[in-house]
Amino acid sequence: MRLIRKQSVLRKAVLLVLCLALLLPQVSLAAKKKNTNTAASDIRVHLTRLNLSDEAWMTLEGRYLAQCADGPEVLLPAGAQITVLLRNGKMVLFHNGLSLSAGKELKLLRRCDGDTEPGIRFNLQSGVYPGDLTLTVKDGAIRPILTLPLESYLKGVVPYEMSDSFPLEALKAQAVCARTYALSKMNPSADWDVVDNTNDQAFKGIPDNSENASLAVQETEGLVLTWDNKLITAWYSASNGGQTELPGNIWSGDNIPGCFAMTDDPWDVQNPESTVRTAVLQKDGSGLSAGFLRLIRTALAKEPKLDDFRLGEKDEIRVDAIRAVQLTTPRYKAPSRLMTRLELTVSLSAVLKEGRTRPDTDEDELNISDILYPDRTAEPTATPAPAGEGTPELTPAGTYTAVLDLFPETVFQLGLSVYGADNEIITLSEDETSFTLTAGRYGHGVGLSQRGAQYQASEGKKKYTEILDFYYPGAKLKRYTGESAAPPTPDPLLGQTPGPIPTATPRPTLMPVTTAEAGLPEGAWLASVENIDDDSSLNLREKPSAGSKVLRRLYKHQQLIVLEEAEVPGWARVKTDVVEGYVMLSFLQKTEQE
Repeated sequence: MRLIRKQSVLRKAVLLVLCLALLLPQVSLAAKKKNTNTAASDIRVHLTRLNLSDEAWMTLEGRYLAQCADGPEVLLPAGAQITVLLRNGKMVLFHNGLSLSAGKELKLLRRCDGDTEPGIRFNLQSGVYPGDLTLTVKDGAIRPILTLPLESYLKGVVPYEMSDSFPLEALKAQAVCARTYALSKMNPSADWDVVDNTNDQAFKGIPDNSENASLAVQETEGLVLTWDNKLITAWYSASNGGQTELPGNIWSGDNIPGCFAMTDDPWDVQNPESTVRTAVLQKDGSGLSAGFLRLIRTALAKEPKLDDFRLGEKDEIRVDAIRAVQLTTPRYKAPSRLMTRLELTVSLSAVLKEGRTRPDTDEDELNISDILYPDRTAEPTATPAPAGEGTPELTPAGTYTAVLDLFPETVFQLGLSVYGADNEIITLSEDETSFTLTAGRYGHGVGLSQRGAQYQASEGKKKYTEILDFYYPGAKLKRYTGESAAPPTPDPLLGQTPGPIPTATPRPTLMPVTTAEAGLPEGAWLASVENIDDDSSLNLREKPSAGSKVLRRLYKHQQLIVLEEAEVPGWARVKTDVVEGYVMLSFLQKTEQE
């Protein structure tokens, strides 16, 4: 009996050793690769781009341990294809015929196999997501949060924030900015540190072909930007339009470091890949849109000297000549070149509708002076205002100066909107036949310009340290050793780089649209929101204007009833069962009624 007992104990000991052998190599890869030269940091990323609702499909590259809130731990092999479904408010994990109740939280934890970094590939996503994945049930949907080493995270940011084809020195500058920004956003008290869209930084996993971006991360490992020994929030944007912006003009607060300046950026302007929009105003007044002519008429109608302007509501004006164009009224103090007004000196004619004519002619075109002074055969000369009186001086009849607010309507009507943030920097040039307006700036314009950095680094012009010195003058480049960051400042809409607004639910519920019983209104048709990115949204506005109040954000595949095309070209009035408003037609696709 003693022998049998000894053998039984021996078997248990052997089994225990084998179990320990299986568990011992399953240490965190992040811990194994801790770099003694830098403070190791894991970052938590809310994966909004996956748009998960009630299911997630994954392939594991490396072994993972599944920890379920309502079940046992399961070791999943490399190459495992797993599915997580949300059923009755709880998750169920499926793998190779096995189903496992996971409850409201499921963790997939990396298990190290040599030097290979385990990762996850999500269905329809091209990159691999290295790290530990936590899935929770939040607001009726699956919420994914990935925890991974900071340097691995950067390899999935740099090639998307720039491009792997950018010069290496530009990619290095981007890597330093992205690392500094990420560390400044670390918040242990929150559920995550950053989101994976451009409200923080674009992250789509590590692409298969991003050697240059990965090299840029490796060659700048641990390097960050500081001011007074604190991390800065290293803001950057795609293009600044030729002048860097001051953070204080975008964000509130008094904790913004002093390494930002309003500086002309010739590199951004010279880069042929910088996004710009142009509008050509012919001096003979030809080619102006009806919407732009309405803006001119509205501006002129506000002038006291035109109180006797006798145009009816349906009468039109025609620009016979554009005499002068000026950009005026900078939004911020000097040296800001962000102008907010456009002044046009124009010669006009009137086009009368509904059979209205001058008493002594059958022609339907009149000079404005004939309408203002119908009983005179000659145009009056300018009459100065009496001293001490507020009567305005009359300009020569037929020539007027219209002062237009550039944002939002004029920029929209002229096709000068680059990003839709109403902060484009617009410049003016003139030749013998026309005036040309050119608009640039994609994003807030603070800090590094990605297009400017690209051009600085092209053909070996500048090193990454010189690029950083230009965009963050006075900031110190040093290796991160746990420096704190200045308290964050709330980001308004303009402060966000282009991208969708993060929501608590990765894929919001689409609004219902009822059409079967009553049918569509006369002339209406069905459409859906399709021409946007999967992780983006379309603004439903109160009026057909890019500057109008946003009523809701519409998500991809949202069905709409298009009631009519708006008077403003390119806009349509639409409705759902919940709300009615205006959207841009270019983002809709017509659908057939079922």
